[in-house]
Amino acid sequence: QVQLVESGGGSVQAGGSLRLSCAASGFTASWTCMAWFRQAPGKEREGVAIINRIAITRYTDSVKGRFTISQDNAKNTLYLQMNSLKLEDTAIYYCAADSACAWGLSLLRGNFAYWGQGTQVTVSS
Repeated sequence: QVQLVESGGGSVQAGGSLRLSCAASGFTASWTCMAWFRQAPGKEREGVAIINRIAITRYTDSVKGRFTISQDNAKNTLYLQMNSLKLEDTAIYYCAADSACAWGLSLLRGNFAYWGQGTQVTVSS
């Protein structure tokens, strides 16, 4: 049974940093496609970052240069290091996984079969 459990969310001032973690069980993270999504109040869930089995990554434009996705295969854990946080980064952040990445490392929500419960990130001024 696949399980994804996020942690590391919280409240931070603008310009600060947080690191999110996603502990995976029921499969080996290194042979899957994993990603972070986020959903702000009243908005659609959007893809933030994706990493494939050979550690190639892709980011949505709004977080490029500020966020870094990575995974620790030994710990079966996915991370999202978030630096220089902005007010508009406030959202619930979700970890997602599937058996393989879609062509072009697409960050479409429908490409992922497995989801965590989410962790809240709040950025204040």
